[in-house]
Amino acid sequence: MIRVFLLDDHEVVRRGLRELLESEGDIEVVGESGSAQEAIARIPALRPQVAVLDARLPDGSGIDVCREIRSVDPTIQGLILTSFEDDEALFAAIMAGAAGYVLKQIRGSDLVNGVRQVAAGSSLLDPAVTQRVLERIRNPQHMPDQLKNLTEQERKILGYVADGLTNRQIAAQMFLAEKTVKNYVSSLLSKLGLERRTQAAILAVKLKDHP
Repeated sequence: MIRVFLLDDHEVVRRGLRELLESEGDIEVVGESGSAQEAIARIPALRPQVAVLDARLPDGSGIDVCREIRSVDPTIQGLILTSFEDDEALFAAIMAGAAGYVLKQIRGSDLVNGVRQVAAGSSLLDPAVTQRVLERIRNPQHMPDQLKNLTEQERKILGYVADGLTNRQIAAQMFLAEKTVKNYVSSLLSKLGLERRTQAAILAVKLKDHP
């Protein structure tokens, strides 16, 4: 059974999603919430394979929730569900480590298949868009001036952040202590004038359009 958690501030939407998913027989909804903060508290304990997250909530966003829960348990796959086709939100989802980003207008059968794909470890993000963002971040020749202030190590870590890796995963990749990676992330965000990882989405939009 594929374990799924639902986050949407509209009860009728959650009820519809639950009925759609559980009618398939191989998917079990293990929890649901209408609040970002409640979801952040509950999801790691319930350990779903997939968290279907509404992008816009009264007390936050599904993208923030995705980043928070994956920093606690990177095995949980985030599937962002949104009513809006928004480049900035798409890049934010990439930065937060989401495995998928789909519009609410998606057909029910396609959403079910999307949940199955994400649970199996596949990505529903457009690989061309993802790759373009990562290349622009990693290639100093195509960087805005503020990125050129980063050290090579900081640029490398920013690339891993863009891949959606947690500090722990970055530390394993680079053979560094997790605390060292945390310090690097704090430093690079400070140099970029950002407070949180998801704000790097604004930077990603700039990179997309940068000559």
